[in-house]
Amino acid sequence: MTTFLFDNASQIVTCAGPPRARRGAECQSLGILEEAAVVVDGARIVAVGPREALRKGHPDAEVVDCGGRVLMPGLVDSHTHGIFGKPRFEEQELRAAGIGYMEIARRGGGIHSSVRDLRSRSEDELFALAVPRLGRLAAYGTTTIEVKSGYGLTLEDELKSLRVIRRLQQALPIRLVPTFLGAHEIPLEYRAAPRTREQYIALLVDEMIPRVAGEGLAEFADIFCEPGVYTTDEARLVLGAARRNGMQIKLHADELETSGAAELAAELAATSADHLAAISDDGIRALAGAGTVATLLPGTMLFLGRNRQAPARALIDAGAAVALASDFNPGTSPTVNLPLILTLAISQLHMRVSEAVLAVTVNGAAALGMAARTGQLAPGFDADLALFDVADVREIPYWYGDQRCHATWVQGAPAHVAR
Repeated sequence: MTTFLFDNASQIVTCAGPPRARRGAECQSLGILEEAAVVVDGARIVAVGPREALRKGHPDAEVVDCGGRVLMPGLVDSHTHGIFGKPRFEEQELRAAGIGYMEIARRGGGIHSSVRDLRSRSEDELFALAVPRLGRLAAYGTTTIEVKSGYGLTLEDELKSLRVIRRLQQALPIRLVPTFLGAHEIPLEYRAAPRTREQYIALLVDEMIPRVAGEGLAEFADIFCEPGVYTTDEARLVLGAARRNGMQIKLHADELETSGAAELAAELAATSADHLAAISDDGIRALAGAGTVATLLPGTMLFLGRNRQAPARALIDAGAAVALASDFNPGTSPTVNLPLILTLAISQLHMRVSEAVLAVTVNGAAALGMAARTGQLAPGFDADLALFDVADVREIPYWYGDQRCHATWVQGAPAHVAR
């Protein structure tokens, strides 16, 4: 097993601290070290500290020259919809003409459009499309990516999507976390007689979730809890079934309208509640008092042309744990650039750089139940590292839209090198 010494970084951003989501004043420090190094033995970090001491303590280590760049934990993108067929660029023009998200959905567009397309494609086609897409996500410094199903909405098509994620886990040098999102929408065929939405929910609870869990295809179950999609009572039913089958739970919560979904996430002790652009004051208080991570997706609101973003400052100031993610998907956030989300967090959500960086490292990991494993550079953690072509971590969100990731490593193995 080879030992590596990562040396000659302008800054080592450790994000070191307790192996859990950070809140409040904990989000003010990134643990930045200068004249320091990181020692990796196999898949784990074994030492972080002054470079001269680590050079002397590990004289036989193979040196990785960071070239005066910033070395930091690999980014964690805790909310994506990376398994889909065609892009939905035509909807951008419809929104520009004043047609809203829910109206596009009522016309058979939106999620339903992606459902029709995915059902027509084979597992091999979906795999071939996903490989370069996830590769582009990884090229921006991301080493852990949550990937949802949710464009199948039949038992076989949801299983097909999750099997693609399993194949991708084996084929790509990045960490993928699979999530079952069979409750992404009510399929069109269950919206008119003789089929009913109640029958689809029964299918989710009685067949889909037990089958997904039985085959070990997903770590999480998610649901789009939103007026016009799933109610809080329906979400409680579906997520209860997921938990009984041994899965962790997440919610798409209060994205477009206030519905009490954030409060439900706190009540159910969900790992995360995501979106939250329409969260209520009660919802903010509920998440502040719960272990649930509030995952904010500012790219989605930007792309939808919405004036309202999630109230990041109110959430942070109330004591909630906040993560950030790309929401990469074909209709409402077709971005692979997680550092761009950091820019939006600062310019649109009024987060500090330290808060934003922790939101895509430690807190992103916590949103996947992995804060004890990844998200910080500290002894005992997985050697998930990202090297950015900047001299100061504050430059990563500053050079907005630019691709500054030079290289990444996942569990000590090279995963991406800039060309």
